[in-house]
Amino acid sequence: MTGPTPLLVIDVAGLTPRLLAVMPHLQGVAARGFSAELGTVLPAVTCSAQSTFLTGLTPAEHGIVGNGWYLRDIGEVNLWRQHNRLVGGAKVWETARRSNPGYRVANVCWWYAMGATTDVTITPRPVYHADGRKSPDAYIRPPELHDELVAKLGAFPLFTYWGPTAGLASSKWIVGAARHVLPGHDLTLVYVPHLDYDLQRFGPDDSRSFDAARELDRVLAPLLDDAAGLGVTVVVLSEYGITNVDQPVDVNRMLRREGLLEVQTNASGELLDPWTSRAFAVADHQIAHVYVQNPADLSHVHALLEALPGVAEVLDAEGQARYGLDHERSGEFVVVAEKRAWFTYYYWLDDAQAPDFARGVEIHKKPGYDPAELFFDPDDRFVKLRAARNLAKKKLGLRYAMRVVPLDPSCVRGSHGRLPESAADGPVLLCSDPAAAREVIAATEVRDLLLQLAGLAAPVPV
Repeated sequence: MTGPTPLLVIDVAGLTPRLLAVMPHLQGVAARGFSAELGTVLPAVTCSAQSTFLTGLTPAEHGIVGNGWYLRDIGEVNLWRQHNRLVGGAKVWETARRSNPGYRVANVCWWYAMGATTDVTITPRPVYHADGRKSPDAYIRPPELHDELVAKLGAFPLFTYWGPTAGLASSKWIVGAARHVLPGHDLTLVYVPHLDYDLQRFGPDDSRSFDAARELDRVLAPLLDDAAGLGVTVVVLSEYGITNVDQPVDVNRMLRREGLLEVQTNASGELLDPWTSRAFAVADHQIAHVYVQNPADLSHVHALLEALPGVAEVLDAEGQARYGLDHERSGEFVVVAEKRAWFTYYYWLDDAQAPDFARGVEIHKKPGYDPAELFFDPDDRFVKLRAARNLAKKKLGLRYAMRVVPLDPSCVRGSHGRLPESAADGPVLLCSDPAAAREVIAATEVRDLLLQLAGLAAPVPV
């Protein structure tokens, strides 16, 4: 009796048909099999889309309503949580194990990896020292694999995974780790973030974004060759496409000016106070969850959001249900940006009162997503010199603060989160197996497609 067909599933953040045109190695996957338009979910962001791919469920069902949300039970905003139990529903490998208990799975940097029931887990996880320093590292299970990968590839390059120095090095490391664990696994999940960076920095039409696509294609080539040599079926997909933007929308500043958002002030600056605010937003690219404490304020907040320039839709519970986003973690309203707009998390009205973390790369402290973390402050002539000096302090074991991120959001040129208006700017799915070919695949159909490709389920209806 033969076992399941092994699968390699590569999530290439931001991949679209337009970028695929300059990526010959990825084109080769489709040439051997097929390419399809891939539907996504609202919000079209990493955590929500990946959770849908792996469970076949909508955000309303699996509960991942964005890259973060307001935790009402503890009164805190948290983005980029990592524990797998936040995701409701059976994951694709758990479904596969019902008929194949020994089904082996490696997760290389897909989100919500911590505590997952995979055999191998690799996910970015810094070391937070007692003196406040942060060192690059990754959580790797089983523990002995950590030492194997560090010996082979070096320490995980955390500071090229996100921030002003984000670039190709982190994706190279991830591909190297994937090549190391690919043999012997029935399903290998790989997430490569490289296209996210320059597309947000420069926009999808900039030549530097196409250069990034070419670079990543070359990095992926050895992994694709390994898969072909091992007889592994390859699936390449993306969660969203990044489109041009030039209109940052300060939804929290509007709510504050209207007397609905409150702050507290301490030595670090002004801090959003979600416990006492009547309304505030958790911004997440081109969508934002707006939380309203008192039902008596709902109609007033709704009217304010509708009147805010850059807002395309204001979704109440009924509107959220139309998009499969009506979950208890969602805000009372979800606002969707217009095509060229995106939402900042900013809530202070004077940059002199901005919290100290606003100028740093602090994805867990900021009560919303901040794409300005991809930039060195262009108004600070000595920003890179100061950054280098701080790195020297780090190596000496001294405490330091990386105050390098701009507070002017106009540098951001690309964003995502809305549903795509055209297939050319939306996600794509490539597969090396022509037997499963179809023209369009919904995000909720990806799980069953993977089971079909593995030989563990009946073909999905076309």
